[in-house]
Amino acid sequence: MAKVYKAAVITVSDKGSAGEREDLSGERVVGILAEAGFALEKRLILPDERKPLADTLAGLCDSGAVDFIVTTGGTGFSPRDFTPEATLDVAERLAPGLAELMRAEGFKKTPRAMLSRAVAVIRGKTLIVNLPGSPKGADENLRAVLPILDHALEVLVGDSGDCARP
Repeated sequence: MAKVYKAAVITVSDKGSAGEREDLSGERVVGILAEAGFALEKRLILPDERKPLADTLAGLCDSGAVDFIVTTGGTGFSPRDFTPEATLDVAERLAPGLAELMRAEGFKKTPRAMLSRAVAVIRGKTLIVNLPGSPKGADENLRAVLPILDHALEVLVGDSGDCARP
């Protein structure tokens, strides 16, 4: 990665936010981002609540504090899974190819990957990507998009002079 991009990791979990469950997926995501050269600016664990998550996402994006936000958890079919909706609430533009790639790569391992409702969006100059709540799923999904994040963020934050280069 040519530039060090600033990242935030938000785990969405009622039990995690109440201290009743260790946040293994968030820790795994933090480790992968560190290995890839990202600077972790913010680490949060929030309950499965749509409006507080949307407010947090919007605040981080609008502050300019981070280039990339990764959420983990809340992307399934449970009645309390609202992460994609909260993310869409703050979206200015969609980045559907990232979520499609994550589902396609996940499908190679399990057909259940197609049950993910994860989305990827842009707000201002910040990219937001939803990952599953399981450590394995979060790891696999993040690694699926990691090879293209450098260019995506380079273009998004305005550091790319030529989008046509390889």
